[in-house]
Amino acid sequence: MRKYQGQLVHQSFDEEGIIEIVESEGVRALHFGSSSRQSSMLLTDPDQLHSLYARAMMAWLLFKDPPGDVLMIGLGGGSLAKFLLQHFEDCKIKVVEYRRGVVKIARSHFDLPLDSRLKIKIGDGGHYIRQKSLTASESYDLLMIDAFDHEGMSDSIGGEAFFDGCKNLLNPDGMLAINLWGTDKALFQDVAWHLGRVFDWRLLFLPVRGRGNVIGFAFNNPMPLPTQKELRGRMQLLENKYHLEFPVFLQDLKRNNRTLFNRIIKP
Repeated sequence: MRKYQGQLVHQSFDEEGIIEIVESEGVRALHFGSSSRQSSMLLTDPDQLHSLYARAMMAWLLFKDPPGDVLMIGLGGGSLAKFLLQHFEDCKIKVVEYRRGVVKIARSHFDLPLDSRLKIKIGDGGHYIRQKSLTASESYDLLMIDAFDHEGMSDSIGGEAFFDGCKNLLNPDGMLAINLWGTDKALFQDVAWHLGRVFDWRLLFLPVRGRGNVIGFAFNNPMPLPTQKELRGRMQLLENKYHLEFPVFLQDLKRNNRTLFNRIIKP
């Protein structure tokens, strides 16, 4: 059966609706009942980060060393979790995913491994952040937030109380990376405002070329940030090591954050 300009290879349902897997031109994609891809994987190289937005989310490596403890809100096909497990052997990851069916699909169709360093909790990510931040602090080096359904960003993500909880859960030198949908201008501006207020405007935005995604990066205070000279040195080393387009990431970060970039990143 053809769907979303590809071959439908799996379809299932849970309490939240439909889960579909479509393959086209060597790429397997996860859909939640619409043409929007929630995750994608290259069948000939399943460990590669295929999705452009997922690749851009890894631009946090320009600013900090590989993390020890990571909290991820939203699993999707698990490509980001898989990439971290593959490249950072000391990394421990906790993922909060709302849909149990999505976890099953990530295991069965997107090669998400069973690994003692990966723990997955079923629940609402926004609720988890707010509750956990009341009893714990300074727990994570990195927070990665990618919480979308077929209608857009989850309602529990993006408010000031949510980002307050995120900041409380980060170590002093921790940072946050969040996938936003830039085409919804009102929502994007609202989320960006809350993010900026909570993180004292120590943040940068990276539009994903050719896509509607914008990746937001927020830096805890007093997290030390590299200088522009150091960033130029890091980007080439990172590109060679991880085969991601770090020079493009740095160029677009500078171009799209002229005031903020020059204020928080020294020459």
